[in-house]
Amino acid sequence: MNRFAFVIHPLDARRDVARKYPIARYLPERLIEWYLQQRDPLVISEIVGVRSITGAEARGWFIGCPLTPRQMLSLPIDRVWDKLEQCGRIAQDLGAGVLGLGAFTSVVGDGGITLSRRLPGIAITTGNSYTVATAIEGARQAGALMGHRISEAHVAVVGATGSIGATCAEILSREAMRVTLIGRDLARLEEVARRIQSRGGATLALYTDIATGLKDADIIITVTSAIGAVVEPEHIKPGAVVCDVARPRDVSVRVARERDDVLVIEGGVVAVPGQMRLPRVDRPGAEFSFGFPPGTAYACMSETMILALEGRFECFTLGKEVSVAQVDEICRLAARHGFRLAGFRSFERAIDTESIARIRARAAQRRAALRVHGETASSHVEG
Repeated sequence: MNRFAFVIHPLDARRDVARKYPIARYLPERLIEWYLQQRDPLVISEIVGVRSITGAEARGWFIGCPLTPRQMLSLPIDRVWDKLEQCGRIAQDLGAGVLGLGAFTSVVGDGGITLSRRLPGIAITTGNSYTVATAIEGARQAGALMGHRISEAHVAVVGATGSIGATCAEILSREAMRVTLIGRDLARLEEVARRIQSRGGATLALYTDIATGLKDADIIITVTSAIGAVVEPEHIKPGAVVCDVARPRDVSVRVARERDDVLVIEGGVVAVPGQMRLPRVDRPGAEFSFGFPPGTAYACMSETMILALEGRFECFTLGKEVSVAQVDEICRLAARHGFRLAGFRSFERAIDTESIARIRARAAQRRAALRVHGETASSHVEG
């Protein structure tokens, strides 16, 4: 049976540490982060029951890296690499042939390249190839349920200069009528745009201001490396679909409270073939939970499992670039082993087609009200 490991880490110091140590709810975040920095990585749980439709099986482990996104950005990069190398050494001791980098560990530094050099005995992958694939498929399916056909839609990609965002934009530009690229660096946006235009595709627009870029977007994929929310309620038009691939999430929780006329989904929620279970190593009989329904995982986790099932112990997705060829290949392997998109989740809760239909109806009402308001204002001006 092939073996793999996957690195996870706390996204929110107080909330995530409090799951194990309830007193953390009452402590300053800086104190919690200081405590985390003194800790060594450790095995959180096993990952068992992963069984391909081909009959192949894989066994894995979640390895916890005790650093938050803020620490990964603020600490000297060598100290971050040291922690991740420790994670890799644990994975090797467990017999893992491939190590997946979860959440911010795939973003920090050079996207795993340095880590792969430090750990020549184990394959490293960021999981970004399958993340791209599931983000696009999720946006396509959710868009259809909200009445948006990709071929006629205005699509926006927030974080379009990153590895995931740039490839999402390139693939979507083959289908969408209009694609808006949004990022902080205009020069880098222009580079992405030149790459897309050289291969044909949609009409492109570039923005460094999120509010302006999202104003008329029907379908939005957001995948920045920001440590806080960047997409706010006032940025999104009624009826829009937002696929939030980022972890920590890019979409503000205010959207969930204030905008019942837009659909926000989490990108990369995948059904894992077999009967996956996550027995904790510190509490016999208890299961570890990262907030997903049983039997499902993030796309980046799934890429690591797919490579293990396939016996491809190679550095599949490394660095800041993800090619269309890599996306096509991981999609082929996912289908071969029985991985598939697992419906939709919104702000860590499952959302069904009936709920989406209600959102679509409220969006239609809101658009109608805005039209009436606009016509009334226009008549007042004319009068």
